[in-house]
Amino acid sequence: MLNKWYYINSETFQELEELLNRVQNKKDLLDSKRPLSPAVLNRVREGLYLEWNHHSNAIEGNTLSLNETRLVLEEGITIGGKTLKEHLEVIGHQDAINFVEQLVKPDYKLNAKDILDVHFIVMKKIDEFIAGRYRNAGVRINGANFIPPSATKVDAYMDEMIDYISNNPDNLPVIYLAALFHHRFVWIHPFFDGNGRVARLIMNLILMSAGYPPAIILKQDRKKYYSALDMANNGDYKKFFQLILQAVERSLDIYLNSTPGYDTYEPISEIVSEPEVPYNAEYISLLARRGKIDAYKEGKEWYTSKRAIEEYIRNRKRERVLKQR
Repeated sequence: MLNKWYYINSETFQELEELLNRVQNKKDLLDSKRPLSPAVLNRVREGLYLEWNHHSNAIEGNTLSLNETRLVLEEGITIGGKTLKEHLEVIGHQDAINFVEQLVKPDYKLNAKDILDVHFIVMKKIDEFIAGRYRNAGVRINGANFIPPSATKVDAYMDEMIDYISNNPDNLPVIYLAALFHHRFVWIHPFFDGNGRVARLIMNLILMSAGYPPAIILKQDRKKYYSALDMANNGDYKKFFQLILQAVERSLDIYLNSTPGYDTYEPISEIVSEPEVPYNAEYISLLARRGKIDAYKEGKEWYTSKRAIEEYIRNRKRERVLKQR
């Protein structure tokens, strides 16, 4: 009997159903357009992987910019004013992304060896003494609303989690399963350092093995990300699931935007100037943040399409008619 460490109320699934369906429909649409042009595929992939590296490290405090990260990786340039550790974090993370990509396959099963190998690659240039090894002492996380379990329990908790994620006995959608892995992994905090980066790497290994692009949590959303994790620690997974769904949707949009005939996405600030749009920018931004309309985030700006707003209006009218019956 597999132990289940979480409980998700039915309201969470209901409130996120529209967003989940939209993301799954976009994946189906992308699948229908395959095979993509190799040139397009490589360009999008390289851009996404660079963002993945930069944002994941930036969340942990790395101060290299996106362009500086690119220069370190592509040109081997040392950036003045930045620490050696920051350079090594970028290089190690890129090696780990490449390793994860090699592991991706449709029938992939999560296992402890791969997690330890990914951690080793992330940390070997930074601290070889802890790389690829579970912690053997207690840790505390500044600002977190929990204390990770004793080191003596790490092995058992990891085995339990891996068993559950690998078998998915409740047949959860893969995106929810990947998000659950991420949260539980961070809660166990199996390593002295590198837990966040490894959590995001393995989460994306689960997603990519199911045919999704990697979910990139933007550094601009760092506070929202940590807040959602804190809420999940208290048993409320809604915000964290929503965050991961929106991250996957953004990556799908990036791929779809590179294919012919896909919607034109514009900044919300520009769309509201159109006379047929009945809402102001603040309201549409709120809908985007809550996942109520088809939208994705670039930097601090939300992008959406006129079609997405028209669809939202149609759905609201339909709901009002049904309530009146």
